[in-house]
Amino acid sequence: MAKFAHDEIVPFKESELTKKDQVAEMFNRIAFKYDFLNRFLSAGIDISWRKKAINELKAIQPKNILDVATGTADVAILTHQIIHPEKIIGIDISDGMLAIGRKKLVEKKLDSFITLQNADSAALPFTDNSFEAITVAFGVRNFQQLEKGMKEMYRVLKPGGKLVVLEFSKPTMPVIKQFYQLYMNGITPAIGKLFSKDKHAYQYLNDSVQAFPEGKSFLNIMNEASFTQPYLKKLSFGICTIYCGSK
Repeated sequence: MAKFAHDEIVPFKESELTKKDQVAEMFNRIAFKYDFLNRFLSAGIDISWRKKAINELKAIQPKNILDVATGTADVAILTHQIIHPEKIIGIDISDGMLAIGRKKLVEKKLDSFITLQNADSAALPFTDNSFEAITVAFGVRNFQQLEKGMKEMYRVLKPGGKLVVLEFSKPTMPVIKQFYQLYMNGITPAIGKLFSKDKHAYQYLNDSVQAFPEGKSFLNIMNEASFTQPYLKKLSFGICTIYCGSK
């Protein structure tokens, strides 16, 4: 399997744990503040990003959807509201995030439509051709083995199905780029530490975004994993990007 620069980016540099285990530990630590910090740090724009990504599935109207790196189930819940599929399964490696997601599902009376379980993107516990669509929001950057994770998602996607990936990217317009670098290098880690007492998590966010193979590089990775007709859409001056591919 190919190695990518972001594969080596980990939250806790002194730890001997694998990237997967470190990411799980990190999200367990910040789970109780995760939703709040997402809204706060993005000024709520992250919700519109998620909605735009989900809208890429409207044309195929999938009945069963897998949400990889579901976290607290934000995308799964929005997908149910926008697409109205029969079933959504959300997977994540953080039990802390999943616990908060399950509470949200019960509160919204969605636990009969959406189920959450602990599972690893590199070894999805589903048979071939199981899902009509797969979504991943801000998760592929955390994969310990990106290439394997992409191939696993292709394996469990049905022919005619669609993958939608939403991920941070780096803007290229000069003024936007300078502000973005200031925000990601200084403001985000500081605010993350202030509210969650865990600066590691938000420093890791910046480091992993900087190292991630974005844009055409990620489309090439999708191609290598056998996805067809890959395309991307940049959002908010390139701060975020939607990637789509079919099987």
